[in-house]
Amino acid sequence: MGKITGFMEYTREKAGERHPLTRLNDWKEYTTPFSAEKLRVQGARCMDCATPFCHIGMEIQGATSGCPVHNLIPEWNDLVYRGRWKEALDRLLKTNNFPEFTGRVCPAPCEGSCTLAISDPAVTIKNIEQAISDKAFENGWITPRIPAIRTGKKVAIVGSGPAGMAAADQLNQAGHSVTVYERDDRPGGLLMYGIPNMKLDKDVVERRIHLLEQEGIDFVTNTEVGKDLTAAELQAKFDAVILCTGAQKQRDLVIDGRKSKGIHFAMEYLTKATKSLLDSNFGDGQFINVEGKDVIVIGGGDTGADCVATALRQKCRSVIQFGKHPQLPIERAAENRWPAYPNVFTMDYAYKEAEAAFGEDPRQYSIQTKKIVADENGNVKELHTIQMEKLKDEEGRYYFKEIPGTEKVWPAQFVFIAIGFEGTEQPLLSQFGVRSVNQKVEAAYGEFKTNVEGVFAAGDARRGQSLIVWAINEGREVAQEVDKYLIG
Repeated sequence: MGKITGFMEYTREKAGERHPLTRLNDWKEYTTPFSAEKLRVQGARCMDCATPFCHIGMEIQGATSGCPVHNLIPEWNDLVYRGRWKEALDRLLKTNNFPEFTGRVCPAPCEGSCTLAISDPAVTIKNIEQAISDKAFENGWITPRIPAIRTGKKVAIVGSGPAGMAAADQLNQAGHSVTVYERDDRPGGLLMYGIPNMKLDKDVVERRIHLLEQEGIDFVTNTEVGKDLTAAELQAKFDAVILCTGAQKQRDLVIDGRKSKGIHFAMEYLTKATKSLLDSNFGDGQFINVEGKDVIVIGGGDTGADCVATALRQKCRSVIQFGKHPQLPIERAAENRWPAYPNVFTMDYAYKEAEAAFGEDPRQYSIQTKKIVADENGNVKELHTIQMEKLKDEEGRYYFKEIPGTEKVWPAQFVFIAIGFEGTEQPLLSQFGVRSVNQKVEAAYGEFKTNVEGVFAAGDARRGQSLIVWAINEGREVAQEVDKYLIG
């Protein structure tokens, strides 16, 4: 695919980024688009590899490898190289309902499984995907698709994140009447409030939601199923129900001083910041403001990085991110072979910004928080930590051991907990009467049926905390199963 010798002639390039110190003054997306010629060249690097692994969509060594929505990547790379953009869009939309989202916020497991990545930098798949969708919207190629017929069947979807939206899109196009319930004041789930503007501008999310509404999907906001509307009422009104509530129960930190003022879950911090930005450009004051404060983020993942970036834009005095694992290697470790996801050191957008603002990467590795200390008014004032050593026992299992003499005290007036999610919230599941295992809805992948007739589940509510591409995959798959349930 692409140019036969392109992968030998051209080097990998990524989309540009605005200067870190410039973008810290606003909340706009930090990336800048490729030129058409650069996109053509990057598409040309897609090699004729006979058996592409970029779209395998499976888990290897506990991590996603390849694209879970099975994008036809070599095909649309070739079409971009040849300048056939509209055909590239057609190929992309065959497998992915929302490429404008995945092209921005997916961690691109496809690139880790790119055949070229065995010996060279991978093809720039993610940036090309975003470029195709952006070009399509700019040129008016994506327009409302109004279903020609209606089946008379009605489906309720609880949760408007990527799984819920993908299921709604598929079922609506099949002719069913779909209503999506969202407890927040805007649809979009984590796409709206869990991912900051600088990674995913909310105009992009609202544009897609408006398109889905034009196509006939109803979004009902400010309505919490199980509270404002009972499970019984929903089941009586609809022919099928899909639970796409996500894994919103955040994992807490069990530690002395946890109840001190100034300690918040990461999602509370990010949600309030985005909502206040959208509602009033921060004029309402309804957000957690860390201006002039020392901030510590506990948790080394993407959500923690988003907290770092948000704190920087609020002009914090300092920001540090704690992670319990050692720093990743620059190159793949021997046990982390292709096509598994490459666990290697990278500089995310937030870390580049912190380095530009304060002169150093904000991440601290192999660190364990021992206790939190508050001042006389109950406000957090410092964290006490110790360094950890990651070791392997005789059976090959990893464990952590404290290193004596590495104790340290860190000043902090705000602490954000970003150590992941335990699973879905249980009260709603109890009201429906669906079974759960490890705080996830019990529904087999491929069938998505719960133990309750006519009630299905998909996305993070079923599989636990995961990637946007898995959410879209499950939304598409559950829609197919619901369609079979409704019409055979």
